[in-house]
Amino acid sequence: MTVLTVYSKPGCHLCVEAIAVLRGLQEELGFELAELDITSDEQLHRAYFDRIPVVRTEDGEELCEYFVQEAVVRERLESRR
Repeated sequence: MTVLTVYSKPGCHLCVEAIAVLRGLQEELGFELAELDITSDEQLHRAYFDRIPVVRTEDGEELCEYFVQEAVVRERLESRR
């Protein structure tokens, strides 16, 4: 099963919105959702602090940043089946 990771941080309203959209797609598209708090790791914080939320696949492909683009997520996950 594909795992999508959301790079986020506490108090980020865009992150909350992105996670809600992904949870809405989760059952339909059959993926696992993981959240990674960028404030827990200095390197992640430097890499993502001004771009969150970022949604990535387990192979490192960045699907979205700032906002979840449902069409992009749907296309990438359906092409992996």
